Amino acid sequence: MNTATRRIAHLDMDAFYASVELLRYPELRGQAVVIGGRSVHQPVMREDGTREFARLRDYVGRGVITTSTYEARALGVFSAMGMMKASQLAPDAVLLPVDFDSYRHYSRLFKKAVAEIAPLIEDRGIDEIYLDLSLHQEDTRALATRIKEAVRAATGLSCSIGIAPNKLLAKICSDLEKPNGLTILAMEDVPVRIWPLPARKINGIGPKAAEKLTALGILTVGDLARADAGLLQDHFGRSYSAWLSNVAQGIDERPVSTSSEPKSISRETTFERDLHARQDREKLSEIFTALCMRVADDLHRKGYVGRTIGIKLRYADFSTVTRDVTLPASVADSATIRRAAGECLRRVPLEQRIRLLGVRVGALSKGDDAPENDALLQGQLGFE
Repeated sequence: MNTATRRIAHLDMDAFYASVELLRYPELRGQAVVIGGRSVHQPVMREDGTREFARLRDYVGRGVITTSTYEARALGVFSAMGMMKASQLAPDAVLLPVDFDSYRHYSRLFKKAVAEIAPLIEDRGIDEIYLDLSLHQEDTRALATRIKEAVRAATGLSCSIGIAPNKLLAKICSDLEKPNGLTILAMEDVPVRIWPLPARKINGIGPKAAEKLTALGILTVGDLARADAGLLQDHFGRSYSAWLSNVAQGIDERPVSTSSEPKSISRETTFERDLHARQDREKLSEIFTALCMRVADDLHRKGYVGRTIGIKLRYADFSTVTRDVTLPASVADSATIRRAAGECLRRVPLEQRIRLLGVRVGALSKGDDAPENDALLQGQLGFE
């Protein structure tokens, strides 16, 4: 299909986990709330019928934040941040335990509501999807508004939608007017709406690449669009520099993939600065645990179990290593995934600084969810 006729939407639920909790505890609306506590942080009902909530300052341990409300984010508290560090920034923030069963329930609800209107869906996670709206005859804004209303009617939650000729631009647009946003973009709008944005807004430009671009004087997407191709190739190599040039122009030919049978499920993150296995052990351990939890959540949500657990490391010199281990039985719980991934970590050199860390579960099969166990015993394997 011609790019000019494509209508691709990216739908992103607004602060999803936190928003689900606010449905349960509406008295917390407008407050800084952090999700990531344990069962001991469950709210306690007082005799007068009000609830007593745990506060972030009361947390002791080495856990990481799963998500936070926009009010907490305004204080500098974001997902994957260590709890103890966050408690220094927002000690009075309310702390709630995670409830993945509830989040998966609402995920199923919003996706079912969307599928009844626009069935061509690419599932990208518990709280986001791509939609191909190209064959719909309805006006774009009216269609998007109808989808947003269906999501709210099914869940009581808000979402933000970006609609553009491709997935790259749609994802950028869904983040422009959060929360409860709706942004529609045509290719001719790219110079005005996209080029003024920081280059790191492009999905696929991580912190390290953004730092290198900044050092070259390339701060915005527009700067990148105007950058000399030879300069980019000298600093980023042939394939990545070509990709940078294309995405800066808003070019992305990837289709919306509706296949529901993945070969593997993985999560990875590129660090804001290169980390060392010894000097940054605590931070790496927190990130490692968070990745394992997110992979486990993806497995549970999609109804898969897997036997092969693997890791991916990219060092500061951009060299990459992978290791994996095949278990005797398929699993889906985060504690087992972390233990197996920790075994893999012990088989790779950890002398160099690390810029990217990933966790993968392969050899997937459909099956009953393994017993969930998110009380991870840090300090046994991996970066400990």
